[in-house]
Amino acid sequence: MKNINKLILALFGLVIFQACEGPEGLQGIPGEPGINIVGTTFEVDVNFTSANDYSEVFDFTEPLVDGDAFLVYMLEESPVSQGTFAWRLVPQTFYLEEGILVYNFDYTINDFSIFLDNSPIDFSQLDPYYTTDLVFRAVVVPSDLIGARVDYTDYEATMKLLNISEDDFVRIESNK
Repeated sequence: MKNINKLILALFGLVIFQACEGPEGLQGIPGEPGINIVGTTFEVDVNFTSANDYSEVFDFTEPLVDGDAFLVYMLEESPVSQGTFAWRLVPQTFYLEEGILVYNFDYTINDFSIFLDNSPIDFSQLDPYYTTDLVFRAVVVPSDLIGARVDYTDYEATMKLLNISEDDFVRIESNK
């Protein structure tokens, strides 16, 4: 019985002293300057023409980090509700009388391109609605966040995950 009482007293003492805090420690060393865990964001205006081979190339303001993901969203007017717009993840496919039209993109660590895909279509015959004054947003998702449980097709959820506001988008021009 004496041993049990000593054991209970010892456990009680451990629990009580476990919750105590000591004095606050020294300030840590500063982190590296320029580290940004928020994704880099760009907004571009695109006009697909035969002169640019229905493709536009844009340079990143600084090279991508290996392992980061890159997403492109296209601003599209709702076919149901005129004047209502939504951001849609690219590639984006349209089924037209002329055939299937795909807006697509590719990227390297230094640049990215947005282009019309599916060559059986004569792009020069497309309605200007599909080729001129198009707006795209490109988002770099840091590799730390790639495994996050978010639906990247949902533009708003992606912006919330990356803590991005409308003011964070940098407008860049095509390098062609």
